[in-house]
Order: sequence, then C-alpha cells, then structure tokens
Amino acid sequence: MKRNRRVKILATLGPASSDKEAIKKLWLAGADVFRINMSHSSHEMLNDLVGRIRSVEAEVGRPIGILADLQGPKLRVGTFANDEKPILKNGATFIVDADETPGDVTRVYLPHPEILGTLEVGHRLLVDDGKICLRVIEASAQRCVTTVEVGGTISNRKGVSVPDTEIPVGSLTEKDYKDLDAALAAKVDWLALSFVQRPEDLIEARALTKGAVAIIAKVEKPQAIERLSEIIELSDAIMVARGDLGVEMPLEQVPGLQKRMIRACRKAGKPVVVATQMLESMITSPVPTRAEVSDVATAVFEGADAVMLSAESAAGDFPSEAVATMDKIAVEVEQDENYRSIIHAQRTEPEATGADAITAAAHQVAETLDLAAIVTYTASGGTALRASRERPATPIIAFSPEISTVRRLTIGWGLHCVASQDAATEEDLINRACCLAHNEGIAKPGQRILVSAGVPFGTPGSTNMLRVAFVGSESK
Repeated sequence: MKRNRRVKILATLGPASSDKEAIKKLWLAGADVFRINMSHSSHEMLNDLVGRIRSVEAEVGRPIGILADLQGPKLRVGTFANDEKPILKNGATFIVDADETPGDVTRVYLPHPEILGTLEVGHRLLVDDGKICLRVIEASAQRCVTTVEVGGTISNRKGVSVPDTEIPVGSLTEKDYKDLDAALAAKVDWLALSFVQRPEDLIEARALTKGAVAIIAKVEKPQAIERLSEIIELSDAIMVARGDLGVEMPLEQVPGLQKRMIRACRKAGKPVVVATQMLESMITSPVPTRAEVSDVATAVFEGADAVMLSAESAAGDFPSEAVATMDKIAVEVEQDENYRSIIHAQRTEPEATGADAITAAAHQVAETLDLAAIVTYTASGGTALRASRERPATPIIAFSPEISTVRRLTIGWGLHCVASQDAATEEDLINRACCLAHNEGIAKPGQRILVSAGVPFGTPGSTNMLRVAFVGSESK
C-alpha cells in the first residue's frame, strides 16, 4: 500500500489510541510515524506500545517509524497553602523564592535553584502557558521580586517559562536519562529532545545514543532560534514545536519562524516536522475549523516533511478521523495547480559535492524523461534524504537492507520506504530496483525508472551513480 501524498503524518499515541486495533486504524487512516510522549508514558507502557506498533507493522507489511519524545526540563512553581488558587492582580508585587513554605497571594516557592540564580532584572516569568506574566524587579539567588504585568489565577505546580533566561543546565533531566535508556532498549527509531537551547544539548544526546537512534531537536525556545543553523547541523531532523514557542515568543512571530525553519531544514537536507494545535478542535469535534484546515495546508504548501497530531490522536474523541482529515487536506493540497510551482520556487542550489550534484541531476533527468520512479539504494539514509530534499514530482522509492534505516526514513517527504535484501553487484541492484518499482505498484512493465546509489555499496554518504533502467515484464 502506498500513500497518495508526499508529506508524512505523525500521530501521537495516548489513552484514545493505545490498543493494537486503534493503532492499526490510525495507520490505515494515514499515520506514517507514531509518537510516544514520555511525559505521560511509563517504561512499561513504552514497551507495550512499541510491541503493538511492530505487530501492526508486520500485519500491514509496511515499515512504521516510532518517535519517543523526551519530556525535558519542565519548570513548575510549588504549592499554595490549603490548595488555594490566589488571584494575582495587574501591578501587584509577587515573589518567587527558595522557601519551601506553601505560597499565598504574595509569594510562591520555585523549586529550581538554577533558575533563581540566573534571573536578572527585566527578565520575564510566564506562568501557566503564558496566561500570567511576571517581570523581575529585584533578583538574587534566594528570591526574586516581580511585578505582575498580566494577572490571573495561579495554582499548585503550574508550569513556568523563562524566555529571556538561558537555563544553565542541559535539556536532559534525570527522568530523561532513564527514558532515553528505555527508548534505546525498545529500539525506537527517533528520539525527540525537548527545550533544546544550544548545540551542546545535541552533542550530549549523540554521545549517549552512539548512533543507535536518530535525533530530532524540538525548537521551542528563543535561545534555539538564535543558534538555529548549528542546531540543524547537529540534529537529524527538526520539530517546529509551535506550542511552547508561541508561549516564549510573541505569537505573531511564530508563522515567520515556521517558514524560516522549513526552508533552513530543506536547504540542509534535514526533515522538518510542523507540530502543535494543527487540528486542535478535533479533540472534541468530528470536523476541524476552516482556519485549522488552512494551517495544515500552509505547512504542506511550504514543503514540510511531516505534520503532527498531538492530543487530537492521543486523547481526543475522534483520533482516526483527525488523521484521515489531515490526510485528505494533504492530498488535496498536493494536487493543487499551484503546489508544484510553490515547491519549486523554494528549491535551493545543491552543495558543491558529488553526492549533491548527482541527486540534483537525478531530479532533472527523472522529470525530463518522465520516468516512473526514482529508486534510491541507501545504507544510512543519506541518498534517500538527498532525493527527498529536491522535492521531485517523480515518486521516490527508498530501499535499504537495514530495517532501522527504512523505519527512520518514513518521516522523509515523498519517500516510499522498503526493506530489501542487500545487492551484490550493480546489475543485481538494477534488477532489484526494477522489481521493487513494479511490485510496489509505482512502475509498470515498459516504463523506465532512475536508480541512484553509492558505489561501492554500503559506504554512507557516497551517492555517485545514476542509471536509467527499463522495467520488464519479468520484474516481479
């Protein structure tokens, strides 16, 4: 079974979609990759979900990617006396401090000494997803006095964001280290790092994972925007995490940042996922708002590799309907008469390397000769991702003897991923490519395909071969 669209869909699993039948229903509706949110998942639940996904994978006969999303450093205030919910009024003075005594309308405990010691006069604290804004007027390592700029009701353990402050700790907490080990043991394909601030966060994760899993950096802090090019270079993919990004930065800046990140990732040949509130109303409604449809369509028009559902598929009343709706929107956009011209206009020039030149040529040859498919043989995934970066109108088949590589590639734009036995010779590779194109229903006998690979086989990053081949009637 092949999808009728190039953009991929990530669906988050949760209470509404955790049993095997629900997961299979989501896949049939259009989900290509499943996200497991470690903020809400125990290690036992992680292993159960991975097992169920792999069981569905075996039933449908198609590779399925699995993304484990680490929680990251979640900052929260302490508790209030008698579980009260004080109302902070605009202009009032409010103190956050290192005193563990339950709080009241004048103060609250902030159980994060690394934050207290870093806050400076003029910095903001955003509480409860930005509903409350506090501005620091006095700062010390033990207490910070703030003015309430935007008031509201505050209660126990509400989340805190500090957009003006670089937190002097890495993006991995003690919980994350344990979850990372569990994710590696479960053999997930992707690991998402939350609240990445600096390139060093990715370097640490790479040292811990030793290449066993691909790493996606979630961009949701202003500090990450400032060092975006370095973060893209060190990651395997980027997630535009618009929820927290919209809390820590002015909302009106988020659409422009989304465009900037998509284009930067495409230039670098790294997959980019657009996430958060894409079909939010479908948590409780069987149909989305018109604005949500337009939002998903915009991400597809911009050339994002994937779009993601969070609570819509994890905890909503209509999980499979949300996936099916996203699928229908993507299919319709990609058939729009303006789609190809918009995608082509965003194309970047290839880097001055042999592999990039070969891949750019593959795109040109395939479209000039009206070939049925571009078939990329890839050991590490690099050849396939280069082909994907070109965003060709010609279908792309990515095949590899490594099932882990194939599963990782399910996130890439336009990649129809297939696990296949290794090729012994160049002629064997060509024959295998023709058979795959035919068997996967992408090319018919008599049509031509283009085969791209690196020779010698199995050498990562060495794309250096192009062949045009006929699909014969014996290609089965």
